[in-house]
Amino acid sequence: MADQLDITPDLLAYVRDVSLRDDEILRELRELTARLPAGRAMQVMAEEGQLLALLTALTGARAVLEVGTFTGYSALCMARALPADGRLVTCDITDRWPSIGAEYWKRAGVSERIELRIGDAARTLAGLAAEAAAFDLVFVDADKPNYLAYYELSLSLLRAGGLMVLDNTLFFGRVADPAARDADTVAIRELNAFLRDDDRVDISMLVMADGITLARKRPAGS
Repeated sequence: MADQLDITPDLLAYVRDVSLRDDEILRELRELTARLPAGRAMQVMAEEGQLLALLTALTGARAVLEVGTFTGYSALCMARALPADGRLVTCDITDRWPSIGAEYWKRAGVSERIELRIGDAARTLAGLAAEAAAFDLVFVDADKPNYLAYYELSLSLLRAGGLMVLDNTLFFGRVADPAARDADTVAIRELNAFLRDDDRVDISMLVMADGITLARKRPAGS
């Protein structure tokens, strides 16, 4: 039965062998990121990066917003899937880690598509709203206690029919552990419950990586 599939290391290796399309630039940035403090836990898996690129292409996105840059791996994946005149705005609290990715963006020929904004993410999103910016796809992968605020702010920037992708929505499996009461886990649980009942969006939670939730913004009146 489908719900009895056991994801063993051998099966995961098989899936990667037959589905992952990798290259030197992506691989080098992942390996560099993995050597940073907490880098392996914080970086986007190669499979998730490929999924983000596919979703960018499937939605026909021309404008992408990313909340949480880290070393710029996911930004690189999505920027590659944009048309030549596409735009990706990525925001982070510091330029320390995104500066690492900048070299790889340049090597991949997509640096002109990427705009990095540094500062408090909520303020950055409010600033984009003041600019009347609109996005086709949003990827949220930042500090967990503020996820619900980022969701609301990002939803207002997302066009009707646009797609929001929220990372870490299973949070290392801790969401299912009643004993886990840390601020990060509680915040993700609250977000998940809110998304389940939010009739402004259609949702699907993917049991992939650390949990990925897709939320499509419904057109007004639907």
